[in-house]
Amino acid sequence: MGEEGFNEVAIQPLRQFAKDSVHLVKKCTKPDRKEFNAIAKATSVGFCIMGFIGFFVKLVHIPINNILVSG
Repeated sequence: MGEEGFNEVAIQPLRQFAKDSVHLVKKCTKPDRKEFNAIAKATSVGFCIMGFIGFFVKLVHIPINNILVSG
């Protein structure tokens, strides 16, 4: 494996990755307040839904567990 093979296998992908990373960072912008609030609301609703699902599963599981253990 010569210098050209090493360059093709190791150096070129790293250069392309660095170039793509710089392009991505330049293209990215911070969300404005409206977009941030929409993301925060969606996340909050998701957390609440998952919390209620967990609560109801636990609520159903306790009596079933008591029936199985005591019976």
